[in-house]
Amino acid sequence: MSDWHALIRQMETSINNTILGQEHIVRLMTIATLSRGHILLEGDVGVGKTTLLKTVAECLGGNFERIEGTIDLMPHDLVYYTYIAENGKPGVSSGPVLKHGDELSIFFFNEINRARPQVHSLLLRIMAERSVHAFNQTHYFPHLQVFADRNRIEKDETFELPAAARDRFMMELHVEQPKSETQLKDLMFNPRFHDADKLVDSADKAVVPFQQLNDIAVAIQEHVHTSEKVQDYGYHLCRALREPAEYGIQITDVDTNNMIRGGMGPRGISYLARGAKVNAWLNGRDALLPEDFHMIIRQIAKHRLFLNPVYDYNRDDIVESLITAALNTIQSP
Repeated sequence: MSDWHALIRQMETSINNTILGQEHIVRLMTIATLSRGHILLEGDVGVGKTTLLKTVAECLGGNFERIEGTIDLMPHDLVYYTYIAENGKPGVSSGPVLKHGDELSIFFFNEINRARPQVHSLLLRIMAERSVHAFNQTHYFPHLQVFADRNRIEKDETFELPAAARDRFMMELHVEQPKSETQLKDLMFNPRFHDADKLVDSADKAVVPFQQLNDIAVAIQEHVHTSEKVQDYGYHLCRALREPAEYGIQITDVDTNNMIRGGMGPRGISYLARGAKVNAWLNGRDALLPEDFHMIIRQIAKHRLFLNPVYDYNRDDIVESLITAALNTIQSP
């Protein structure tokens, strides 16, 4: 376990030396990776989402594939593509998902909200089951982690991800530009940051042996124990987000009895527990504490909370108020 600590520290250091001002996001991505969860990034245009994802993929190693979300992308484009062979006859070759077989480590879906719902449906199965049926057989991807990004500015020719697809992402992370004046000036004037491809290439390669990630993820879950009091705290924290009125939570101008249309289900609360244990391990502990839940609750819960339509106009603020109220209401052991 100590060897893995050293590798993870090296990976995070390499990423943070390549991508400025995103240390918190990098730590959250590390938690998701060691929990074997998929990651969705969103943010303004040009804040470095794609560069960040490519850098993480370089450090994780393994085979990497990427596809661009476009309005004309079809589900079969993930699995195979057709072409005219040298003999003039049509040919079929494996698409990005199948190209590397069971050695596929990272599948990066750029601008995922530009793809059609039919594409989302296929991606849903790949993410959930780490498999796909094609060419009369089922192909498995035991090491697969899906990274996706979307920008929240452009709405033309885009499709909102359905609830089921968003729930497959362990975390939804919002990337903002650095707030440090020094870092922003560095990004402006240091030529090192002007060529994104060269910048990504400068990161350490394959720091973490991706074939062992599944095993270390299991080992972390077994290594970190949780007391009954902390289990109770985590349970009530999740339930308060689903049944806020039951816990006496009040939000200005909101009827908490009729606010929630859907909340975190078993997958979401399992991700919360798994991620919290990883955070404890990263901080050198073998026991879960309430602050481990606090570290990741927003990134895991926000995209899983669905409000009644009357509150959609102010969804982000209401959800943030709900999470804050739940953290203040549930007594920490």
